[in-house]
Amino acid sequence: MNDAALQALREALKLSPENVPLRQHLAELLMGLARYSEAAQEFRQAMALAPDHAGLKLGLAKAFLQDGKNSQALVVVEDLLKHRDAPAAAHVVHAKLLVRAGEIERAVRVYKEALQLDPEAADPDLAAQLGVGPEDEGGELFEGRLRAAWEEPGGGAEAAVERPKINFADVGGMESVKDEVRMKIIHPLTHPELYKAYGKAIGGGILLYGPPGCGKTHLARATAGEVKAGFIAVGINDVLEMWIGSSERNLHETFERARNNAPCVLFFDEVDALGASRSDLRQSSGRQLINQFLAELDGVQSNNDGLLILAATNAPWHLDSAFRRPGRFDRILFVPPPDAPARAGILRILLKNKPSKDVDYDQLAKKTEHFSGADLKAIIDVAIEQKLREAMKAGVPQPLTTKDLLAAAATVRPSTKEWFATARNYALYSNQGGIYDDILKYMKI
Repeated sequence: MNDAALQALREALKLSPENVPLRQHLAELLMGLARYSEAAQEFRQAMALAPDHAGLKLGLAKAFLQDGKNSQALVVVEDLLKHRDAPAAAHVVHAKLLVRAGEIERAVRVYKEALQLDPEAADPDLAAQLGVGPEDEGGELFEGRLRAAWEEPGGGAEAAVERPKINFADVGGMESVKDEVRMKIIHPLTHPELYKAYGKAIGGGILLYGPPGCGKTHLARATAGEVKAGFIAVGINDVLEMWIGSSERNLHETFERARNNAPCVLFFDEVDALGASRSDLRQSSGRQLINQFLAELDGVQSNNDGLLILAATNAPWHLDSAFRRPGRFDRILFVPPPDAPARAGILRILLKNKPSKDVDYDQLAKKTEHFSGADLKAIIDVAIEQKLREAMKAGVPQPLTTKDLLAAAATVRPSTKEWFATARNYALYSNQGGIYDDILKYMKI
């Protein structure tokens, strides 16, 4: 399908914006074209009209999965699987997410459940990856390896040490979070004599949690830039391997690289994939990795002075409670969607060096309540695309105006609402020690 056909569908939706089947059809076509981010946006808009539509939720989960947004996909899939009549395809998506998280035994079980529900849901690539076939009832693991032909261990990808050029001035809003980061990380480096006088070690950890797209990764990188420290971003692919002991070795080597480059900010994205609750793990290798992670945080065999650890998660309720003990991630900060002044600040930063004229940032901020930083970027992208179409016809580029940005904002739906729908249940019913009080306060519950 070409762009003209897609545009025709979009025009039809302008005439019938509440047509859920039509919007779902557009989203599925975008999935077929590997335009996963656009597909997710269409699924979200359709779900705003039909929030309980299982097909839309499944499509959104698949879009997130293909786009590499594992935590977002997991939130949607878990919501789907709460219902007894969840489609088999949802179990398949769940199995794929478990593979990415290194929970292979559990992935085998979940995939087999999907086949029992509907044999037509079979995924040949996933089956081969898990070593599960038509004549294979076991899907066994031997010596920590999948029976399928995995490559020999070659070590995880070596995390590069960056020297970020951005600082807190490049982060819109989040003032209370910045203050906590300054107290825990920045001031110990800039005023070491004061902390030494009180016997306070330089280092420690902060866990950032909240809906996706609200700037957790950007804040971590800006923290390193603020103190001119090294920055190492660690994803699950940098650590997890299929072979027993390899993941633990990769994690240790990552910590050692950070220690050798101190002062250094070590940032773990989607940390819940590496530190899932041990009570939920049936695979011993997963528990061993968590134990290794905790030992590295404690500096059992190493000196963590000057090692500044930040981690981000969209699902803090999946993180093992041991990570929240003093000396580990002893500051747990909620990163909410930006408030109105922050949204105005973010828009100013995003429009910097872009052609614009007389933009009323305060008006835009009022019209974008609950929007994440990523949603605000999507607004600008949509507005720029429209301006490019106009420029192609007129032959003359025109600056972005408030009207252009308001029109673009009307086509984008805030992505944070899905996260809060799930977070609300945890904040109300699994809020031991008041850890999620900030969520309830934000939602005014």
